[in-house]
Amino acid sequence: MALLEARGLYKRFEDVSAVAGVDLDVEPGEIFGLVGPDGAGKTTTLRLLVGVLDADQGHASLEGLRVDQDPDRVREQLGYMPQQYSLYGDLTVAENLRFFADMHFVSRADRKARLARLYEFSRLEPYARRRAGQLSGGMYKKLALSCNMIHSPRLLLLDEPTTGVDPLSRRELWEILYAFAAEGVAIVVSTPYMDEAERCHRVGLMSAGRFLQTDSPKKILASFPETIFEVLVPETSAARVVLEKEDSVVRSYPSGQVLKVACRSGAGAEDVERLLGQAGISASSIERVVPTFEDVFLSWEVEQP
Repeated sequence: MALLEARGLYKRFEDVSAVAGVDLDVEPGEIFGLVGPDGAGKTTTLRLLVGVLDADQGHASLEGLRVDQDPDRVREQLGYMPQQYSLYGDLTVAENLRFFADMHFVSRADRKARLARLYEFSRLEPYARRRAGQLSGGMYKKLALSCNMIHSPRLLLLDEPTTGVDPLSRRELWEILYAFAAEGVAIVVSTPYMDEAERCHRVGLMSAGRFLQTDSPKKILASFPETIFEVLVPETSAARVVLEKEDSVVRSYPSGQVLKVACRSGAGAEDVERLLGQAGISASSIERVVPTFEDVFLSWEVEQP
């Protein structure tokens, strides 16, 4: 049974539909990813779920409690980590944790065990006396996450928690999220990083305030109908002009040092080589690759009106 439910969420800002009919269910122990570029509606969706913003239409509920009708009881059961800094930079790590424990009325009897658990997850205990404003980006995010978990919420909402964080700290943050999920915490995390989509149990690919597709990462990638090739050519722009004239080629786009070519099902590397060869373009290599979430998202973006 879903811990978090949202039905028909809409939110407009003047002439812009920031959220345009979002339905969402998240079960205990599940990590659900809101995946999409800046402006897709991820942050506004999270603010509607936490009750920071009021929806124009629709509603969200946590364990049957409506966010708009019983916000205080709902907020007792959730933790919300926004993008912007939310800690007190002049307080130490330990002082921030104590402050949030006091704010959530965590009893003295429970506090010691919870702090020990959070220090174990975050590995911040050696820095307990360091001011939050002096922490690295990754350590700061781990402290913010710990402060939001001090009251043992059932639901955790995280707005792009790994943005601006080094790769090692990103991995450590995800390990902490997996540990919380294993304890039954429902987690909704937004991210602009397509590679992080595969870390979630389920994802909603967002654009223009709505879900383009919602499912497990494995199922979304398995259902992708196109064949993807990575082509190494001396001049990508010339190759794109040639390839995109062909019906068998859906789209092409640069990706690092290679040109990615999305073809209709059934096309082979020899077909791409033949098309380029007819225009006098020689490819150093043509390799079929497994589609990524970037490929999936780009296919949806192209199809949208």
